[in-house]
Amino acid sequence: MKIESVVFAVAGMCFGIILGWVMGAQQASRPAAVPAAAAAAPAEGSGTQRQAPALDEAKVQSLMTILKSDPKNAGAALQLANVYFDAERYEDAIKWYEESLTLDPKNPDASTDLGVSYYYIGQVDKALQQFEQSLKIDPRHTKTMLNQGIVLAFGKQDLEGAQTAWKQVVEISPDSAEGQAAKRAIETMAGAGHPTTPATPGS
Repeated sequence: MKIESVVFAVAGMCFGIILGWVMGAQQASRPAAVPAAAAAAPAEGSGTQRQAPALDEAKVQSLMTILKSDPKNAGAALQLANVYFDAERYEDAIKWYEESLTLDPKNPDASTDLGVSYYYIGQVDKALQQFEQSLKIDPRHTKTMLNQGIVLAFGKQDLEGAQTAWKQVVEISPDSAEGQAAKRAIETMAGAGHPTTPATPGS
């Protein structure tokens, strides 16, 4: 599990959220990432450029060997996508998430990770469409809803839509890591001056 300290910007307002995510794939051995922002940037005044994590070349070669002998191995394709994702090689990750879903189309974790990858390369609408596909596979997939809320808020500036998604996470699984993260996101948004309940339309 990775614990990320991320700063989100919405409509010109910045507020910090410390989130302990259990993200993406549900295999205990490899949590995937929730989008922190459209692009990661060094802290203001740090004077240093953030570097992407190194690609695990040995792992890539090992998985490619497996796939060469067993091209229909959806698990190996998913693992390869995860390796590229962890190295922030999102275009490569997308290729292999798509391949894994071709082989195993009912995997909501792979579908959600694919959506996150789309978000990281700036394809916000495609990310949201992929999350909808994930929810067709599993309508109670809280990792998808958590990501959906983040992308709605920070990719589309749709704060009401984001809160709706996060409230669903809290309703379904309030004590999970996702539920706690969603609660903090809602509270932080309220603290920044955004209502936590959509306004009722006037007559």
